[in-house]
Amino acid sequence: MGDTAAGPNMNKEGLSVLESILNETTSNITMVHMAVCTTVSLALGLILAAVHMYRNQSSRSFLMTLAVLPVIVQMVIMIVNGNLGTGVAVMGAFSLVRFRSLPGNAREISSVFLAMAVGLATGMGFIGIGVFMVAVVGVVTILLLMVPDMSGQLLRKELKVTIPENLDYTGIFDDIFQKYAKKADMIRVRTVNMGSLYELCYHVELKSQEVEKALLDEIRCRNGNLTVVCGRLDSGNENL
Repeated sequence: MGDTAAGPNMNKEGLSVLESILNETTSNITMVHMAVCTTVSLALGLILAAVHMYRNQSSRSFLMTLAVLPVIVQMVIMIVNGNLGTGVAVMGAFSLVRFRSLPGNAREISSVFLAMAVGLATGMGFIGIGVFMVAVVGVVTILLLMVPDMSGQLLRKELKVTIPENLDYTGIFDDIFQKYAKKADMIRVRTVNMGSLYELCYHVELKSQEVEKALLDEIRCRNGNLTVVCGRLDSGNENL
């Protein structure tokens, strides 16, 4: 008899727990509230896309995604309005940013995280916090991009020089590099044009950007005016 009486009580307790969870995750969302939050999210997303475009090359699809991402996150947060639902939704959404199919550079990842943070703020009704985040991060980003490059990345070049096969390439340009570059390292040597020419690849750090043309002119005089290619050196550490 005791077990029989305990069964209905356990069922009632289970139903009460379920009702409490449903009551906690249910909110009275008005259309005016949703319209205001959606408008603000879309406006902030457009501002984020504009800031991301500043001195940066990005695809149209990524900019479009960046503009609408705050609205999407805001809708998700408003629908699952509740501590448990919000936590699970945010955790799952942020995990998708890191484990994606294609790698992205550091600036793209920071822009995506900011867009999701803005959507989270507007979805929970903290519109002022969302506006403040976009204003502060946007201004700081633009100011940092306006600061001259202090790492010397613009001075690092990849230099490819073609020379005839009868020239000894060992130390052939050392005096020129000492004149115009802080350091120069030979990375590889390969034969081209059916083995009749050598292509030398150097990683060079120039003393200043103004000496690049003079460096190329002197190299052209020494290699018989054969092909010389000078380009930006890929740092390889911009991806996350």
